[in-house]
Amino acid sequence: MLSRSSLWCCFLCVCCHLNAQENDSENFQPPEIQPEIRVSKAAYDIQVNGRLDEPDWEKAQIVSDFFRREPRQGGDIKYKTEVRFLYDDKNLYIGAFCRDSFGVKGIRIQDLRRDFSWGENDIFGIALDPQNLKQYAQGFQTTPFGNQRDFQNFNGNNFDTGWNTLWRVRTQRTDMGYFVEMAIPFKSLRYNLPEKGNTIEWGMTLVRYARRDIEVSTYPPIPQSFTPYRMTYAAKLTGIEVPPPSANIRVEPYSLYQYDETKEGEVLTDKLNEPKIGVDAKWAVNPKTVLDLTINTDFAQADVDRAVNNLERFNIFFPERRQFFLENSGIWAGGLQQSIRPFFSRRIGLQGEFNAIPAPIDVGTRFTQRTEKNALAGLFVRQRETNNSAGANFGVFRYLKNYGRENNIGVMVTHRLDDSFAEQNLESNNNTTITIDGQIRPTSQWNIQYLLSSSIDETTGKTGYAGRIFVGNDSNKYYYGWVTEYTDANYNPRMGFVRQNDVIRHNPGGYYIWRPKKIDWIRRWDPGMFVNYNHDATDPTQFQQASLYIFPIFTWFKDNSFMEVSVTPTWQNINFDFAPLGLEIAQDDYYYTRYLIQYNTDQSKKWSGDIGYNFGNFYNGTRNTINAAARFAPIPHATLSLDYEHNTLKNVGIDDSNLTTNLYSANLRLALNPRVQLSTFYQYNSFDEQGRWNVRFSWEYLPLSFVYIVFNDTQTEIFDPVQRTTQFISKITLLKQF
Repeated sequence: MLSRSSLWCCFLCVCCHLNAQENDSENFQPPEIQPEIRVSKAAYDIQVNGRLDEPDWEKAQIVSDFFRREPRQGGDIKYKTEVRFLYDDKNLYIGAFCRDSFGVKGIRIQDLRRDFSWGENDIFGIALDPQNLKQYAQGFQTTPFGNQRDFQNFNGNNFDTGWNTLWRVRTQRTDMGYFVEMAIPFKSLRYNLPEKGNTIEWGMTLVRYARRDIEVSTYPPIPQSFTPYRMTYAAKLTGIEVPPPSANIRVEPYSLYQYDETKEGEVLTDKLNEPKIGVDAKWAVNPKTVLDLTINTDFAQADVDRAVNNLERFNIFFPERRQFFLENSGIWAGGLQQSIRPFFSRRIGLQGEFNAIPAPIDVGTRFTQRTEKNALAGLFVRQRETNNSAGANFGVFRYLKNYGRENNIGVMVTHRLDDSFAEQNLESNNNTTITIDGQIRPTSQWNIQYLLSSSIDETTGKTGYAGRIFVGNDSNKYYYGWVTEYTDANYNPRMGFVRQNDVIRHNPGGYYIWRPKKIDWIRRWDPGMFVNYNHDATDPTQFQQASLYIFPIFTWFKDNSFMEVSVTPTWQNINFDFAPLGLEIAQDDYYYTRYLIQYNTDQSKKWSGDIGYNFGNFYNGTRNTINAAARFAPIPHATLSLDYEHNTLKNVGIDDSNLTTNLYSANLRLALNPRVQLSTFYQYNSFDEQGRWNVRFSWEYLPLSFVYIVFNDTQTEIFDPVQRTTQFISKITLLKQF
């Protein structure tokens, strides 16, 4: 058995090896002088149809000198891309021809979702920095079939995919590649006018992903180890005569009909049958400042959570899925990680804690101001009282100061005020957190992030503290970094999330990146190791848990299929009541080793799948886990996904118990086009014998205006139903921008 001190020795050996490679990292610094592309004004109307057949397109300057990032940095580009820019009094236009000698047959695309995932589709996109902040970008991407992905990016890393704005795109597929034509309204962008005149310069990067050969290219050149949205490397769009920023008010009213019923056996125990109306509004007060308002908020169209069988000692993090809270979420402190979040919006709108029954939101407002020097944000939400929970007010204040090239420091305050609640004899109480955080980039590949937070809870009368420090070095040849997190027993952010209380966690590690030039069937091999060491915060000598995650095989092949073989020696000190899935574990010290074999096929093909086998000891017994998934996407308009998780636990716990669980999931997605889609999801968990349906139809009948029809059904003990909850929702939204 390895001693705990040997964990640190192993890590130091890895660091020494990686440091030896530092001089050969092949990273390069941002250019001193940005390349410039002059944008012509269209003399005639531009019809956004994906054809680029207007005379103005023929005269526009062509950008074609893209830089290859993948599968090897630098060298000749196989998939050439030509991009042109135009503008008129209302829009910025981007026209692109993405060459592919295979034409339509060479296209790789899995489905027609909006906000699709990077990695599975052919993609063309642009990122804009209209205020020349260098730390912020607005991204617009599409596929050869014209589905849209828009997002905000902060500091080249943190994504806000919940950001949606008005823009249009159409594509045309040909025998030699595909055309893209985008129109981005000036009203959808936040920009500053110069002191004299109205001619502006914007930061801009372009990206092309040719999925068949995993070729990623950008303009201008950006190192392989960074995202294509690192705006310190951006080129300039020049010569655009923009109109003065307008009031830019966006109003989105909705009407909804909802029918709910709950049955115990055959007896109807609860019923809801009501219409509902509400409105969301957005006002761009000026290019720097945006004010959002929501009244009688509804989240009927949000994705449902997936069931999880938790066998670990930590809280499970469920991501936010509601549009109002997703937008601009990247500005809040702690938003990059899942261990310590002083503000986590999933605590809002629930009758209780995480994943409880939803509670109505009466009103919410959000204020965001972002300049080159700083950012200011605020959020207020009023949650309505229900039969099971008190009404509550939620408030967040955030200030972020930028300094240097890519550094910032910020402060955030959250405050939750719960009303008194006579039903449960609860008095009014307050909970407040104060957080200081920031980022330092001494060089382009070094990154330091820090966070220090304190909570003050009126109910317990206790003050708690939490903190986090991360230092990492990310290059084309290697990654290594160190994370230390501290959460004391009293830290209680009732508007936030913590993975565990009373813990200090150290997580150093790294991996080497090898792209063999003479083995063409291996694209990338990343062998490495991470250490995870936890001990009490109240008594640092009290050990909790440690593990070594060692992955000698972590390999992507030429077609982007993937294989991992790893081993995880684990040390556990169970000195508290612990019963994962009801299996009571005796308080004792444990050492066991687990092994993982995982293989994923090329996820861009019509048939794809993955399978993993995680096996070995588990406390005083054994645990074998099989994960399997399959996807069939014969055409982009139809996709069927199947997922399966099987756990077999033997001789585990005080009673040497045996337990078997099966988790089945199926998802069918049908699309007439990117604007008319039907998604059906079903999941069954044998552990609690619960099955759930989620069926959602959406029709974008006007840009960002939708008709939704949603059906949800949840049953426990489905073969002999004990409880069943059924919900039907029809909803229509209309977006108008002035």
